[in-house]
Amino acid sequence: MIAPAFIDVLRARKVIAPHLSRTPLINYPALGELTGARVFVKHENCQPIGVFKVRGGINLVSQLSPEERQRGVIAASTGNHGQSVAYAARVFGVAARVLVPENANPVKVASMQNLGAEVVFYGPDFDAAREHCEDLARRSNVRYIHSGNEPLLIAGVATAALEIIEDLPEVDAIIVPVGGGSGAAGACIAAKAINPRIQVIGVQAEQAPAAYKSWRAKRLVEDKMETAAEGLATRSAFELPQRILWEQLDDFILVSEDEIRSAISIFVDKAHTLAEGAGAASLAGLIKLGDRLAGRTVALVLSGGNITIEQLRAAITAY
Repeated sequence: MIAPAFIDVLRARKVIAPHLSRTPLINYPALGELTGARVFVKHENCQPIGVFKVRGGINLVSQLSPEERQRGVIAASTGNHGQSVAYAARVFGVAARVLVPENANPVKVASMQNLGAEVVFYGPDFDAAREHCEDLARRSNVRYIHSGNEPLLIAGVATAALEIIEDLPEVDAIIVPVGGGSGAAGACIAAKAINPRIQVIGVQAEQAPAAYKSWRAKRLVEDKMETAAEGLATRSAFELPQRILWEQLDDFILVSEDEIRSAISIFVDKAHTLAEGAGAASLAGLIKLGDRLAGRTVALVLSGGNITIEQLRAAITAY
């Protein structure tokens, strides 16, 4: 796999533009007062499926060959990647099947089904569903869309960081949630090409630290996957995003389940916006960094807002 370059991000922007609107980048003084930084939020929860991954889905599915479109696509997901594939498949008239864990977020499952995808429940976690999906793809000869090891996906999601820098050239740091790492890898590609002094910081859950540990060790590792933030719930690190992160990511931190839940509530309280656990991780990371970014201009990628009523109630109750 060849990592995408900045020119691929520019191409992706042209591909995506007819299908997706630019998402808001909003300054919240209340978040600044809380953290000591000048805080802007990139509202990927305003995407039509409420998540940043749709950028990559549109970019990839738009470039399938006629034969691949005819055979259809298959993917494994905890929900957001699956929604992205389902949305893009519907736009371009392609049949889509998505394998999800048996305990998948019902909001995301309903979204995929409403978009026309066939949803198949399999296994206790994402990696079990992924392994079965890869086996099905080999046997059925349909295009398997990996949630991280896809250059076109990474180039597509990198357009979020490109928009941040265009709208906020003085940004000092971009903080990105990390599950598989495509969003952080894309942010690195865009930021380092435009201004290498921009820090890109990844945030992952302590209870699913495979990508974090892989980044630190500079090799792929597996670890536990016990976080309630399904968008961060990966047991195995992905090769292509990791290669990019090893070279370009400035820092990587872990946040606790309590810190994620608190950040969900703070987004509601201070920014009047919904973030799922993964989407709130960027704010949890900024808060955990303490004074390190005080006085700096920081963009938080609110990667998604697909939170269930039960998850939201639990977060607010604990706030």
